[in-house]
Order: sequence, then C-alpha cells, then structure tokens
Amino acid sequence: MTAGARRLGAIIAGGQSQRFGSDKAMAMIDGRPMIDHVIAALRPQVDELVICGRAWPGLSSIADYPVQGFGPLGGLCAALDHAARGNFDAVLTTPVDVLPVPANLGDLLSGESAAVFERQYLIGHWPVRYRDALLTHIQEGGRRAFRAWLDTVEVRYAPEPFPMHNVNFVEDMPKEI
Repeated sequence: MTAGARRLGAIIAGGQSQRFGSDKAMAMIDGRPMIDHVIAALRPQVDELVICGRAWPGLSSIADYPVQGFGPLGGLCAALDHAARGNFDAVLTTPVDVLPVPANLGDLLSGESAAVFERQYLIGHWPVRYRDALLTHIQEGGRRAFRAWLDTVEVRYAPEPFPMHNVNFVEDMPKEI
C-alpha cells in the first residue's frame, strides 16, 4: 500500500462452529480466548478493526452484506462496503480460527491487487475496488464458496510465512501460539 493509505482490519467470525462443537472464538489457548490472539495480532496493523458476523466487546460489529448467512463472502463484502463508506483503501482480513496471525501480515500481502495465502485464503488483503465485483457475485446468485469467487477475480497467492493452524475440530487446536 502507498504511504498514507488507510487499512481496515476485519475478523471474519460469523460461523456456527458446528464441527468444533462450541464457540471457537471462546476456545482457550495460552489462557486467552482464540479471538483475543487474532485481535492482538491484527489491531496494530490496521487503522480500524471490526468483526464480521458476531458481536465482541470493544469491536464494532458488522453484519453480512448484502444478505445474512452468506458465509465468509458475506463477511468480506460487509467489510469492503464498510471500508468504502469509511474512506479506507483496503481491507486486511483474517478468520477467527486460523492461528497464528503474522505480525507483518499487511507487509506480506499488500499490493495493487488482492492477495491471499495459498492455503489460508480467508487471510487476505483486499483493495476496496473489489467490493463491486463481490457484491455483483452475491446479488447474481454466485456460489457461496470463497474459492469459487477467487477464481473470478485477480488475486495473488502468497506462501504462508510459517505453518498455520486452521481450527475446525477441537483436535486442531494448537497447544500454544
């Protein structure tokens, strides 16, 4: 991103944690809820931090857009819409259930186009100009699968800087961060 550019941070956290069996955001790692680790890593890298799909103390919450229950794409669209209305240049996203979040995530993914990690593509950098393409995809009945939308837009795939834990089941939980 260019100097002076504004970046919105968005934690995608609207899932129901069905495979996990309880609220993943509240799962404890190193004595703290999983979501607190994500917040601590993302907050210093952005100008404002929001959470998509749920409420959390100390964060502004935004609902899926333009329709509720559209999964991670609805959360990303909400974040891009919020960013566009707030004069942000880009959105830096991470799901609540992938750890650890790199302390230099913005540096790893920033650029003119969208960028995601090769295996963790909910972690991404999204210029605000992607809002219209995603909104059209959702409104025209596009597939809910995140990967299906990625196949329709320009996106750069970056290697993960280190192994990351995608927590879908209790046994996926890292012992420490």
